[in-house]
Amino acid sequence: MKMDSKTMFSTLSPWRLFFTVALPGMVSMFAMSIYSIFEGIFIGQKLGEVAFAAVNIAMPIVMINFSIADLVGVGASVPISIALGKKDEKTANNIFSCSIILILIASVIMGTIMFFAAEPLARLMGADDNLLYTASKYIRTYALCSPLTTVFFAMDNYLRISGYVKTSMFINIFSNVATIGLLVFFLIGLEMDVVGSALATCISFCLCSFMAMIPFVRGKALLKFVKPKFSAGMLREIAACGFPTFLNNIAGRVTSILINISLMTLGIKVLGEGGGTTAVAAYSVLMYASDMCQPLIYGMSDSLAPAIGFNWGAEKHDRVKKIARCGYIGAGVVSITATAIMFFFSGTIASLFVDAEEIRLLELSTRALQLFSLTYLVRWFSISAQSFLAAIEKPMQATILSVCVALVFPVIMLGALWNFGLDGIWLNMSSTRRTDTPARYISMRASSTLLSRRRYRSMMAVSKEIPLSLGTLRVTSPEVVVRLRL
Repeated sequence: MKMDSKTMFSTLSPWRLFFTVALPGMVSMFAMSIYSIFEGIFIGQKLGEVAFAAVNIAMPIVMINFSIADLVGVGASVPISIALGKKDEKTANNIFSCSIILILIASVIMGTIMFFAAEPLARLMGADDNLLYTASKYIRTYALCSPLTTVFFAMDNYLRISGYVKTSMFINIFSNVATIGLLVFFLIGLEMDVVGSALATCISFCLCSFMAMIPFVRGKALLKFVKPKFSAGMLREIAACGFPTFLNNIAGRVTSILINISLMTLGIKVLGEGGGTTAVAAYSVLMYASDMCQPLIYGMSDSLAPAIGFNWGAEKHDRVKKIARCGYIGAGVVSITATAIMFFFSGTIASLFVDAEEIRLLELSTRALQLFSLTYLVRWFSISAQSFLAAIEKPMQATILSVCVALVFPVIMLGALWNFGLDGIWLNMSSTRRTDTPARYISMRASSTLLSRRRYRSMMAVSKEIPLSLGTLRVTSPEVVVRLRL
């Protein structure tokens, strides 16, 4: 018999609770990053060093575009959920409709800028003459698809708010499978360049956007499209609620740009001609390799956040400490294991992404992985701490910690370790994470943070406010109730 969330969070022993909720969360988050690992393998093995470096140079601006859409999507989810909790469907539907229009407008503007200013943007992010053409093509491909790809992240949030949790899961799985299939088709079948890699992701996102829209267009979902009525108050609320997530995302992108520029400079100084491209390509190897482990820590931490939030709301602080301790221990074990694997099998991991004929890149990536692996001895703590602070309704502290880890500390260490050359860069990456993988689970992480807030009060209200009839769907699940009463 399936145990409901309330009973599970309040009665299971901390370690049993950990294995019940954290392991599935780890598997789910890892599954979301599989497409990125495959993309890295295809680009590195099929297209080579220049393409590898160009994609890494271009990706921050692509992710900034996604982050703007996520600002609106996450920011709108909070007032929508509050309005639904108050049974004010009219306000919820209006915010929902306005947010979609805002995302489309923002994505068209950003797409236009990215398309016509692709070369200056690529230059700004560190591209030299060798990488400029390839990076610009990659940016322009995403720019052309911007309106339909960016809306996917917001729609994923709205599906889960409306109770379509399984539909959201299916669409995300489909997105991974479709992206991998299209990568094979474009890069191997048609032998395309980085445009094929970008198209694979864009087409997958576009298809998923259309799929996510279906329940809302048919009027079957809890949220419905209505004639939008914009107001200054609504816009301020969306901006205020979405800004912490946006700030976290932008901080990581700025750090990636600074590191790419530094690598272009130090690469030439240390390696000679073409060394900048090689150094940036090695950075790509590190970030793709990070996708093998970092999602596990994120999935573990975020899966425990609802249980921590529930017990915090119930004022069971001792139990909160025990659950958090399990999370910290689990994250620490995963990180130590990752460190050992990356350090002792660095050559094998590097060879997954680098062609054997590119000897200089392979040797540099192997050395970089060994140094980079040491960062996992500490990076698990910041990830766990951020999720814990958000779960106990301390979003400001969580945001400050996240920005410090993603931007402030790396910038300081960049200067402090400059004299160590490229080795200093590899050691200064405890916070910089793969700049495209978070696109796929950016909304998932933000949603899980929101989901943990006021969970206890929401579940206590189940008997008073549920069942609620939603057309043919009758809601009795505490999971859905929580989403209606964030």
